Amino acid sequence: MLLDLKSFLDSKVEQYNQPGFIKNDPICIPHQFTKKQDIEIMGFWASMLAWGQRITIINKCNELIELMDGAPHQFITQHEEKDLKRFLHFKHRTFNATDTLYFIEFFKNHYLNFESLEDAFLPGSEPENLSIENALNTFQKHFFSLPDYPHRTRKHVTSPNNKSTCKRLNMFLRWMVRKDVKGVDFGIWNTLQMKDLLCPLDLHVERVARKLGLIERKQVDWQTTLELSNNLRLLDKNDPVKYDFALFGLGIEEKF
Repeated sequence: MLLDLKSFLDSKVEQYNQPGFIKNDPICIPHQFTKKQDIEIMGFWASMLAWGQRITIINKCNELIELMDGAPHQFITQHEEKDLKRFLHFKHRTFNATDTLYFIEFFKNHYLNFESLEDAFLPGSEPENLSIENALNTFQKHFFSLPDYPHRTRKHVTSPNNKSTCKRLNMFLRWMVRKDVKGVDFGIWNTLQMKDLLCPLDLHVERVARKLGLIERKQVDWQTTLELSNNLRLLDKNDPVKYDFALFGLGIEEKF
C-alpha cells in the first residue's frame, strides 16, 4: 500500500514540480529577482499574502514591488521617511498599511544587522541541531522584537507556540531551503535542512491528504502539520516536502 502511494505521488510530483507551475503561483513573485535579499523579501511577502485567489495575490505583490521602485532590498535599506507615504493605501484582505509599514521596519532593522533573512530563523547556538518548530518560534520572537510593534500584525506571522499550522511560513521555508533540480524552489539557504521541512497545510492539501490516509487527526493545527509531514517522510526521508506539489496539484488542478 505504501509503495503504491509513493509511486502515485511521485508521478504527481514529476507532473507538477515543473517550471510551468511558477507562472500561476505566488512563487512567481520572488522569481522576478536574482539578488538573494530581493528573493527573500518578496518571497516572504508573497507567502504572507498567500490567501485568496492566486491571481489577486500575485497582483498585490506586484503592486508592492512597484511601490518599492522595483528594488525591494535597496528601497528597504535606503528609503527616507517621506517615501513611506505611498504605502498608506496598500491593502490585501485583512493585511493593511499598518502591517505593511511594520514589515518594512522589520526588514530594515534586520538587514542592517544581517546579510540574510535565514538568520532570523536561527537561534544563537548549535543551529545545525535546529528543528523547524524551533526555527518558526525563533522567527516570530525576532520578528516582533522591535518596540511598539502593532499587535494586530501578530495574526499574520504565527508560530507553533500558537498551535497554528504555520502554512504560509512553511511554504516560504520550502521556497528558500529546498534544493530543487527543476528550478521551482530556490534552495538559497543552507543552515536549515531540506529533510526537516514541513508540508504547508492549506485546504487543498489537507483534503487530499485525508483522502489518501496521510492525516487522521480531526483538528487542523500544528500537530496536524507534523502528522502529515512525518507520513510524507516515510515516502521520502530526504525531501518529504516535495509532495506538497503532488497534494496541491491534485487538489486544485484535478479536484481530487
